[in-house]
Amino acid sequence: MAVALSFAALFGLAIGSFLNVVIWRLPRGESLNHPGSHCPKCETPIKPYDNVPVLGWLWLRGRCRACRAPISPRYPLVEAATAALYVLVVAVAWDDTARIVLGILLVTLLVPVTLIDLDVQRIPDALTFPFGAAAVVAIAALDLDVLPEHLIAGAAAFAFFYGAWFAKPGGMGFGDVKLAGVLGLYLGRAVAPAIFIALIAGVLIGAGIIARVGVAAGRKTKVPFGPFLALGGLVGFLVGASLVDTYLDSF
Repeated sequence: MAVALSFAALFGLAIGSFLNVVIWRLPRGESLNHPGSHCPKCETPIKPYDNVPVLGWLWLRGRCRACRAPISPRYPLVEAATAALYVLVVAVAWDDTARIVLGILLVTLLVPVTLIDLDVQRIPDALTFPFGAAAVVAIAALDLDVLPEHLIAGAAAFAFFYGAWFAKPGGMGFGDVKLAGVLGLYLGRAVAPAIFIALIAGVLIGAGIIARVGVAAGRKTKVPFGPFLALGGLVGFLVGASLVDTYLDSF
């Protein structure tokens, strides 16, 4: 397991570095592979030895080698968070290959979705559609028996959020509706506690905003819901199935 966790961490660091590119370029319609990594201020290409995940930012002390412009600490944080979540997925789903694959794919989706939604309040279809398809393909290839459950969960989650979106246009973006459906594809029945957690987290943050700025201003404050869905999705993957089993055993 130590070897597997170490590999997961290194793989997560590398993917996290690429996710930084996705987070910055995808909402702007820029190519993900050209040009290579460069300083956003002076546009000097970053040397390979400076582009090592986390460590590159540390030994440059958070500044471009060429122009000394500050480099956001978001970059190493995204890399470290992706690595940590990959390790957590492998540790939790150690004896289940299908679950490990789904967990890695889910993290790879939710990290950029969270930050892009925070930045531009939009969840790109270029993320949700391919990762939704990837979930179906992975389940069909690795654990075909549970595919009907995951398809039903995806349709149910989509329908639930579509009803909310339809009932109150503007209350949430349609990207949130599609993301909820994709979470159902990944989580199966565990999407139920995932949605519950997302809604509770959203309500708590909304209440906090209202308490701080007042009811009138709070109601006008736009808060992206994608990060709450991402939080619910991660918790749903880690403990959602056990929560559902506990509930069913109790009632």
